[in-house]
Amino acid sequence: MGPRELGRALLARQHLLERSGADPLAMIRHLVGLQAQAAPEPPYLGLLSRIEGLRPEHLTAPIEDRRVVRIALQRGTIHLVTAEDCLTLRPLLQPVLDRGFGSNWAKRLPGVDLDRVTARARALVEAEPMTFQHLGAELAGHEPGADPAALAQAARCRLPLVQVPPRGLWGRGGPAAHTTAEHWLGRPLDPAPAPDAMVLRYLAAFGPAGPADVQKWCGLTGLAAVLKRLAAQLVTFRDRAGRTLYDLPDAPRPDASVPAPVRLLAPFDNLLLSHADRTRVLPEEYRPRIMTQNGIVLGSVLVDGQVAGAWRTGDDGVLRVRAFTRLGRADLAGVEREGARVLAFGGDDRGRVAVEQDG
Repeated sequence: MGPRELGRALLARQHLLERSGADPLAMIRHLVGLQAQAAPEPPYLGLLSRIEGLRPEHLTAPIEDRRVVRIALQRGTIHLVTAEDCLTLRPLLQPVLDRGFGSNWAKRLPGVDLDRVTARARALVEAEPMTFQHLGAELAGHEPGADPAALAQAARCRLPLVQVPPRGLWGRGGPAAHTTAEHWLGRPLDPAPAPDAMVLRYLAAFGPAGPADVQKWCGLTGLAAVLKRLAAQLVTFRDRAGRTLYDLPDAPRPDASVPAPVRLLAPFDNLLLSHADRTRVLPEEYRPRIMTQNGIVLGSVLVDGQVAGAWRTGDDGVLRVRAFTRLGRADLAGVEREGARVLAFGGDDRGRVAVEQDG
């Protein structure tokens, strides 16, 4: 399979060839969460590009009633996931958080009893949701000389901390205050999660893919063994570099000639963050223009299934698009239509779309 065939398969599974009428919770579950470290817009806009008729309250309500939560998961970054996935994925991805904490913050806490810190942190955040600044200060009061920020990060690593509303609510927002998933959801974590089901769900949303792709998406290592274990129920392909790609037998794999409409992807959209080889949707020459050196992933413009520009909104109500190449009349109309859709979702009936083109 070449990049174009792989791209069409990915877009079909992401509901970016044709929007879905699915319930937002069903879409969040299918996508195995939405990247959500930038609050609150990206998850809403990620769903907007994939669901017809979406309104802000369709996501705000399940955040408020605890059917979906914000928690550090894949790659150690904040994701918006269903309550059920929170309880299963968080313990499964514990090694990812351990690795991130051990490579940085742990070095700032020599001699500190982390079990003691964890127990105290749980008691504090279950009594009252806390920001990391507040939590670190409280913990430092019992750990003389310890770095408060590092203490808060120890709690983040060792406890399944969810961000509580109004954090993440459209049009409201608030500080990132945390409590434990068990306390917030009233249920325990999965005591024995296995990676097999997670890998199969990844393929359903992001396949065909190889072990390096799954690792890039979630941060876990050792996934080649999982895919080999699952191989009897999968089909395999080769990419143009000769790498083996695994897939579900009945997953959609449209022909490369299937049209791909213009779409505006949300900032930090998982479409661009979930493969070791992103060229199925992101030309390598454009990657530095979308993924900045300070870790920001800009909103991007898909044209014929490939990233062809970036977009952002400003306080002046203008949605500005920078096209990396000259666009034809039909694609320009598509960009303006999709931009107007984003503006209307935010309730800005005075906004406009401005397009600048390179080349």
